[in-house]
Amino acid sequence: MHRVGFIVPQRFQLMSLAALTAFEIVNLPPADQRYDIHLLSEHGGPVRSSSGMMLETEAFGDPAFDTVIVGSITEMDMPRSNATMIAFVQEAAKASRRIASICSGAFVLAEAGLLKGRRATMHWAHAASFRARFPDVRAEEDRIFINDGPVWTSAGMTAGIDLVLALIDNDLGPEAAKMVARLLVMNQRRMGGQKQHSALLDMTPKSDRIELVLAHIRQNLRNPLTIEELAAVASLSSRQFSRAFLAETGQSPAKAVERLRLEAARFMVEEGRHTVNVVAQETGFADRERMRRAFLRTFGVPAEALRRNARREAVAAA
Repeated sequence: MHRVGFIVPQRFQLMSLAALTAFEIVNLPPADQRYDIHLLSEHGGPVRSSSGMMLETEAFGDPAFDTVIVGSITEMDMPRSNATMIAFVQEAAKASRRIASICSGAFVLAEAGLLKGRRATMHWAHAASFRARFPDVRAEEDRIFINDGPVWTSAGMTAGIDLVLALIDNDLGPEAAKMVARLLVMNQRRMGGQKQHSALLDMTPKSDRIELVLAHIRQNLRNPLTIEELAAVASLSSRQFSRAFLAETGQSPAKAVERLRLEAARFMVEEGRHTVNVVAQETGFADRERMRRAFLRTFGVPAEALRRNARREAVAAA
């Protein structure tokens, strides 16, 4: 039996509770109960969510659990945790096998000193403020979840489910995690290094013609993708197209092409099924050196380093 303590902060986000569903499914008959879930808060009793729903909780007490998970709140300007919360988290980290956070829960772990010198992730929208407050943490906002020793952190709300699936895999094996993922109708494992959101989400064109161009780029990354080619897709002159694309997406066509190439290349590199040379060719970088320069400029490390990190994460979660 794995005892799980889930810390419910005041004005918690309901979606962060969804991760507990993965534990619940493992416990469904005919299997034996594998996880014993405890909802925890400072004083116990009802805790109000950000949407007004109340959740009954137990007061902080014995900090010894198999796993402790810190839930999330929705505020963009993250308040500092009170001393009681920090003290309990610190004791729980010492007494428990592992400790984790969902989304903004990473702020609590960092305040408790548990992330110092460690790699950690959080919702991408919190990344800038997290870095400013905790410069001693190796923050990586483009991860779905990160496992660094006994400490696990996850990105936005749904990424908490990915994290719990990885915990189940770690505890009970891949077949158990696969069964849960199948019942939840989701992938067993998104790549730990997969970006939290697509570059396309940062480009929201207003017209169908620019939308068609973006689709054309993604489907033809191997091609040179010249301004003339893209302008023809949009049925505009090259000059008209460049102006329209910049106005609607906030980026030049060349910048957008590189971002989409980098996104596809990073996914292929971390997936590990193709050599770096093949990745460079398939994503339109033409050669390995050109892709290396683009990776260094954007990610600060070459493709090989990202592949090594992805492999380490896969091994750690296995």
